[in-house]
Amino acid sequence: MSNKKHHERTRAQESSGAIERMYITMRHLFNRGFYKPMGISGETLREALLLLRPEIYGSVGDEKAELNGLLYIIDRLPIGIEECRYINLTSDEGYANSHFKAIIPPKRRRNCYRIDEDQMNIEITRGRSEIYDILTHLTFLFIESHKISKRVIIDDEGTTTRDWIKLEKVVLANEELSQQDREIAITYTANILGRTFNEITDIYSQFSAPNRPERLLHIVYWLGKLAIEEVINNDKRTVSFSPMLRERLGHHIHGEIWANNIKQVLYKNKLLNRPIHVISANMHSVMNTLFAPNALKTLVSKKDVFEVYEAISHKDNKSLRNKVNKEALQRGMIFIEDSSGTNIDVQIFDTSKIDFSKIDIDANQAKLQEEKPVLLVMDYAFGEQAYETIDELLKPYKIEGKKVHLNVESLSIMGKAGILEGGKGDIMIPSAHIFEGTADNYPLNNELSKSDLEGHGIGVSEGTMITVLGTSLQNKDILKFFYNSTWNVIGLEMEGAHYQKAIQSASKVRGNISPDVKVRYAYYASDNPLETGGTLASGGLGTSGVKPTYLITRTILQQIFN
Repeated sequence: MSNKKHHERTRAQESSGAIERMYITMRHLFNRGFYKPMGISGETLREALLLLRPEIYGSVGDEKAELNGLLYIIDRLPIGIEECRYINLTSDEGYANSHFKAIIPPKRRRNCYRIDEDQMNIEITRGRSEIYDILTHLTFLFIESHKISKRVIIDDEGTTTRDWIKLEKVVLANEELSQQDREIAITYTANILGRTFNEITDIYSQFSAPNRPERLLHIVYWLGKLAIEEVINNDKRTVSFSPMLRERLGHHIHGEIWANNIKQVLYKNKLLNRPIHVISANMHSVMNTLFAPNALKTLVSKKDVFEVYEAISHKDNKSLRNKVNKEALQRGMIFIEDSSGTNIDVQIFDTSKIDFSKIDIDANQAKLQEEKPVLLVMDYAFGEQAYETIDELLKPYKIEGKKVHLNVESLSIMGKAGILEGGKGDIMIPSAHIFEGTADNYPLNNELSKSDLEGHGIGVSEGTMITVLGTSLQNKDILKFFYNSTWNVIGLEMEGAHYQKAIQSASKVRGNISPDVKVRYAYYASDNPLETGGTLASGGLGTSGVKPTYLITRTILQQIFN
C-alpha cells in the first residue's frame, strides 16, 4: 500500500516537473524570437508534453491518432492553420485595417490572419496565458502530424502508401463528396490514422465548418503533407514571435486602454462616484436575470424561471434574446463593445433606472434608492489577463489632473472550472486560490458560502481551488495529488489567483479601493478531468450549464441588492 502511494506521488512529481520545464522552455523560446517545433529547439516541449500526457490530449503518446484532442484544439486554432509552414505570433499591429480578413476560431476569441499560402499570423492581446495555450496546442498538432507521416512513408525516398495517394487525390479535387465517396475517403483516413471506420464516422461532422464539409480530410492531409516534407526534405515548420509582441508583452497596454474606456463611460454618464459592484461573468446571465421577467411576461407566467433561462439560452431562440436585450437598453443598460484588443465586452447597469417591482429577486428597495449602486459586468478574462484587467480597472481615474478613486464595494467572479469532486454542472465555492507551480496562495473571505447555493438539486462543494497555467496541461497524477493531499483542492481554473492578486494589491497595499471590499467567487463545473470521458475534450456542457450559471448569478445579485 505504501509503495503504491509513493509511486503515485513520484508520477505527480514527474508531471509537475514536466509542466515547469514546458513553461521555462516556452519563455526561453519567446525571448529567442522563433523556434522549430519539430526540430531540436522544440524537443524539450515535445518531450515534456509526451511525459505529461495531459488528459485533454488523450492518447497523444500512442501510435494511433488522438481524435477528441485534435477536435478540441482545432476549435481553438484558426481554420487553415494545418496548411501553414510559418506561424507568426504578433501583437495588435494594424492588420485589422488591412485587406486581410480576420479568422476567428469558434472556441477562442482571437484575430488570426492568413498572410499567404504558407503563413498564418495570430494576434496575441490577452497576455502570456494565450501564448502558452497556443504553443501547447501547436506542439500537440505537430506531434499528431508526425504520427501520420510515420504511417504513410514507406521508404527513405518518400514513397507513400496507396491510402495516402488516394486521400491526396480526394483532397486536391476539393469537391463536396457524395455519401458513397465520403465513406471511401473515410476508409483511407481510418487506415492512415490507425482508427476504425466507426470512430472516424462518429466524429466526422464535428470537424465540418459551414463552407468546408470535408474539413477532417483536409486537416489530415495537410498535417501529413507538411510532416512528410519535414522528414524527407528537412523543411521544418517555424513558429516566430514578432519584435513588437516581445516588446509589449506584460506592459498592460490593452488592459489600460480597456479600463480607461470604461471609466470614461462612467464619468460621461455621471456614474463614477456611485457605489460600484464589479461582476466578472458572461454577457447574458445578469441581463436576463434582471430583465427577462418583464420582457418575456407570457413565457415567465407559464414556465419555471430556470426553464425560461434555458429557453433564452437555446441557439434557435434569437428573438427571445433580442426582446430581453431591447428591454435592458431601454432600462438604462450601457453596452461597451471592446475596442482595446482585450476581447472583453462590458455592460453597465444603473440600478436607479431598474423597476425592482418587475424583477423576481428580493431587494432592499429603500437602500437601493438611496445609494443607487452601479453594476459593472465584464466578460470572462483569459488566464493572466485577469490580473491585467482588474489591476487597471481598480486604479484611480485622472480627470483634469485630479485622481478620482472608484467606490468599488464588491467584486464577484463567476466562471467555469474543472471539478475534482462531482460532475459537470456542479458548483464550487473557493475558500482560497493556489497558483500552480509556485508557492503563492491567496486565502479569501468569500461572501458566498455553500449554504447559499444548496437545496436546488445541484451538488455544491467548498474548498481550495487551484489556478492552473493552462487547462490543456492537466494530468490525473497531479490532480490526484492536490485532491488527496492537505491542499484539499476541489477544482481547477485559470483566473482565480490572478483576480485575487489584483484585488488584494489594490485593497490591502496600494489603497486604490477600500480594504473592506467584499469578494465573491463561485464556479460551475464544465468537466471532471479525473473521470475518463469527463474532460473538456469530451464536449461542452450543453444546457446542463444553464441552471448553475443562473443560480450563482441570482445569489450574487441578491447579496448586492440587500
